[in-house]
Amino acid sequence: MSVLTFGIVPQQASEKLARDWVPLMGLLSNAVGQQIRFATAPNIPEFERRLSLGTYDIAYMNPYHFITVGQEAGYRALVRQKNHQLRGIIVVSSDLRFESVSELAEHSIAFPAPMAFAATLITRSHLNTQAPGYKTTFVNSHDSVYRGVADGLFAAGGGIVRTLQDLDPGIQSKLEVLWLSPGYTSHAIATHPRVSDEARSQLVSAFLAVGDSESGRSLLSAIGMSGFQPADDSDWDDVRQLDIGKR
Repeated sequence: MSVLTFGIVPQQASEKLARDWVPLMGLLSNAVGQQIRFATAPNIPEFERRLSLGTYDIAYMNPYHFITVGQEAGYRALVRQKNHQLRGIIVVSSDLRFESVSELAEHSIAFPAPMAFAATLITRSHLNTQAPGYKTTFVNSHDSVYRGVADGLFAAGGGIVRTLQDLDPGIQSKLEVLWLSPGYTSHAIATHPRVSDEARSQLVSAFLAVGDSESGRSLLSAIGMSGFQPADDSDWDDVRQLDIGKR
């Protein structure tokens, strides 16, 4: 059985990503007759570097990764989360009583990585106009942002709805969402050019079929999704129109 490496953007700790994604990859492996092996990176910038090198046969990447480094390396859209849009959030500690984004000016704010789409690029675009003078710190993951804000290390932090909802309830209870962005086409699952059209077709069918069984739906729930839908590169034109890479 041949092996396909499936790289997952490290928005959360690698142990949690493996726990949530490996069972789904096992189901997909059985469906396509090829072993699909979990992979990630120690942090988001390293994931971007590996993506640029074509390290992963299949990759789950944020929208900005897809339209920039992903497509520069030749990755082609395969599927994306069904009926879902990605929204950035700015979270604050429940104890700090911030009432508006403008109050964050001059405060220290955490972000997961420079190229994290909704958690960094979208939130910073809003902060640049509403809270000029804020201080930026990049940490390793979304979870690191949330823990830092909950522990009082930062006044606020950028994240996304899904990773906040997936957070340990004890930490989540210490946070509140101060701002929610508009919605954009969410993360891409894309394949490197070395993955054949035949394999791509098998993979699409396997991804779409995951939600057809109770066991599959349970695996989807673990990664915070309800299913997948076919994707085309043009699905991310809404992100391209932002021109955020030029700001």
